[in-house]
Order: sequence, then structure tokens, then C-alpha cells
Amino acid sequence: MAEETPKEEKTEPPTSRRIEKAREDGQVLRSQDMTIAVVTIGFIAALYSLGFFLGPSFVALFSESLHFSIDSINDQSAMVVRLATLMGEGYLILSPVLAISILLAIFGATALDGFVFSWKAIEPKASKINPISGLARIFGLKAVVELVKSILKFSLVASIAGMYLYTNYDQILLFSRGDISSNIYDAISFVLFGALIVSTALAVIAAIDVPYQRFEFIRRLKMTKQEIKDEFKEIEGHPEVRQKIKEKQKEMAERRMLQDVPEADVVITNPQHFAVALSYDQDSEAAPKVLAKGKGLIALRIKEIAKENQVLVFEAPLLARAIYFTTELGHYIPQALFLAVAQVIAYVFGLEIAKEEGTTLRRPKPKVPKELWFDEYGRRPN
Repeated sequence: MAEETPKEEKTEPPTSRRIEKAREDGQVLRSQDMTIAVVTIGFIAALYSLGFFLGPSFVALFSESLHFSIDSINDQSAMVVRLATLMGEGYLILSPVLAISILLAIFGATALDGFVFSWKAIEPKASKINPISGLARIFGLKAVVELVKSILKFSLVASIAGMYLYTNYDQILLFSRGDISSNIYDAISFVLFGALIVSTALAVIAAIDVPYQRFEFIRRLKMTKQEIKDEFKEIEGHPEVRQKIKEKQKEMAERRMLQDVPEADVVITNPQHFAVALSYDQDSEAAPKVLAKGKGLIALRIKEIAKENQVLVFEAPLLARAIYFTTELGHYIPQALFLAVAQVIAYVFGLEIAKEEGTTLRRPKPKVPKELWFDEYGRRPN
């Protein structure tokens, strides 16, 4: 029997296309702990902020709920109606806080990876109703990890809440004495402060859970080297994608090229259609190097940047076209153009000396060998 090919490990981080496909399938970065923390903290903050307006109404409603007539107690239907009325009034009083909580729940659920709606995530799948797959999910490693996390989180929150109640036991006993309205205010403040302490613990849990969920999300989407190669081949197979890649590469190259123009010693122009930026370090370079070149709008932009950075713009149409069509970006000019370019470079360097001495220099007319004459389309004359 032939040996089976060993399964390749997924060691490579997911590509942007892999992540986008996962989003389309409903797989996004989410942290339930973060959502719970955001909603809890927001709910408490809203109660604190709006308590001045909502407090009197809530206290009045609570006081009303504690007063019963003998007739209403004996009438079961009346009690149901009364309970429904009180609950409706309670929801109405708390509606601003509940609305804020709903908005915060949406924010908490979408803050990490944005809002995504996917039909694939809710469409029925055989694996979801397969009992064997269900058992694997229940007793799998992920389920065990989640169970341990839940137990630890519950233990932490319960311990903090229990400690808060234990240390304030005497204050709790005082709520049963004195005026009911003031006691309600004190009880609400007591509960809110305790909830604020618990929410701090929830925030700490969320701060730990978010990096963990991000790590797990990336780990689940990891790819094999072969998958990355296959994806690249698939992308390369689309002409429009190849065209976009080429356009992006060209755009990036032009951006880098234009950033080098301020370092040039001279820009030789056509003057309208072509521009070539040259630099020459006589101590370390054997010949001038092309830092940037372009035609049309790119040529105009090279000239603009040169003028903005006090780089000399020298008009020499034949020389500009000769360099443009014979020399690649980042390469040294050909030997046949040494003399012509040397005249321009010497003129540029001599201008500084002449300026210091208060003299003038004659502008050179560099001669280009006839075999390097080009028209604007790169054609040699007959």
C-alpha cells in the first residue's frame, strides 16, 4: 500500500483574502466578554448620569408597588393587571437606559471587526444537527477551555460580589429601618456601587479576552504554504487582478521615485514632455545616477518638486529623451552620454562657486551622439 502524504501543518498567517472569505462565511473577531463589559459599564454609567431625572419616578413607582388594598389582594385578576401596569411603567422609566444599553451592545459586538451579516452563518448545515459532530463540539478541547474560562470568570465575579456584600453587611441591615423613600435611594446607590466594582472586574476580564480571541481568530484561519501558493495562483489567473496589481506597483514605484527628487543635483527636461532627475557623488560614484524619470504629468510633477526644493531644472530636450529611453530608474547613465551629462553637472556645481564669487557662467549646450537621438515616442530618426 502506498504511503499517505502527511498533512501539511498550517503555519502561515492568513492572507487578507482568506480573512475576507471568513467574513463572508460569518467568521469574525468577537469577544463576548468585551460586549458584556461595555454594556454593564455603560448601563451603570447611564443610571448614574440619568439617576437625577429617573430617581424620583422610580422611587415613587417602587413605593406604589408596596401599597396594596385588601380588595386587590383578594382579586387575582386585579393583581395581574396591577403587576403588568407597574412593569410597563418601570420599562417606560428605564427606556432611555435600556436604549443606551442596546446601542452599547451593538457597539461592543461590532467594535473589533465591524458589522457583518452573512447568510452562510445562519443557513442550515448537516454538521450542525449531526449528533456525532455535536458531541465533538461539546466534549472537544475548545469546549473544555470555554468551560474552564466560564468557571474562572464566574468565580472571580462571585468572589468580588460576595466580598462586597460581606463587608457591607451592617449597612444592608439598615435598609429595613427608617423612611422607605430614603432607604430606596440608599439601596439603589449601594447596588450601583457594587455593580460598578463588579464591572471593573468584567473590564479586566475583557482586556484579557480580547487579545486571546484575536490570537484564536488568527490561529483558526492559518494557512499552509501550499494554500498560500494556490491562492496566489488563483489571484494571478484573473486579468483584472493582474492589472490592478501592476497599477498598484506602478503607483508605489512612482511615489518612491518622487520622494527621491529632492536629493537630485539636477533635473534635465524636454522641457514639456520629459524630465529626468540625476544625482552624482564624485567621491563614491563613477557616473551620474537616475533618481527619477517620467513623461507627461509625471514629468511636470518632477519639475514642481525640483523647484520646491531648489533643485536646478536644466532644459536639454535631446539629452532628456536620450537618458529617459536608455537608462532604467536607479541605474547609471550609459558611457555614451558621459560627456553631455558631465557638462551639465559641471555647470550645476559651478553655479554655486560663481554665485559666491559674483561671476556668471555660460550655459552649456550638451551634445548627444546621433545614435542616441529619440523622438517623444522613443523612435530613432532615419
